[in-house]
Amino acid sequence: MRKIITQREKDRIRRRNQIIVGSILIFIMFFSALGYSFQGKSSSSEGEISYNGYKFVKNGNYWFTTIGDTGFAFSYNPIETQNVLFSAEMPSLDNYYWNPLYIFSDSKEAEIEIYSNLGQFVQRVQQACLESFSNDERCKNLPVKNCENNFIIMRHSNATKIERDKNCIFIYSDEENLTKATDAFLFKVLGVTS
Repeated sequence: MRKIITQREKDRIRRRNQIIVGSILIFIMFFSALGYSFQGKSSSSEGEISYNGYKFVKNGNYWFTTIGDTGFAFSYNPIETQNVLFSAEMPSLDNYYWNPLYIFSDSKEAEIEIYSNLGQFVQRVQQACLESFSNDERCKNLPVKNCENNFIIMRHSNATKIERDKNCIFIYSDEENLTKATDAFLFKVLGVTS
């Protein structure tokens, strides 16, 4: 037979169970937050540099920085791109702001650098062909543009350099360093380098 329990005894048992369950939940929440904070420290960035007042943090394969309120990701940091030669003054970000941007690239990685960093400021980023490239097989289904349009052309070449003709930017480098040269251009446009 069951023991008869008074209402007062039932309330005391219920309150004790609530305190035990609440304490367990607080314990779990506290230690999960503590564990998460230690995990964040152990998997922190792989490197960090400061360059012209900008902080670059490497995480995985990319260098991240914030300029103003906007985040950017690059394959290289500004120190790694210092040897890239510029034959003319580069445009500022204002030249691209909310205008169409056309690109033609020999490198998918370099193209992605442009998309991910300038794509947030321009009206659209679209593949196109420069009039002088109209014989290129890749130009069959692409619109043909000229240097009156904002156009970035990234081509393989033996020499690493960046040139400008009106609104066309020509980024040249060997296959291995085309993305590095593209990052050097982006650092100029964003005002990280002078």
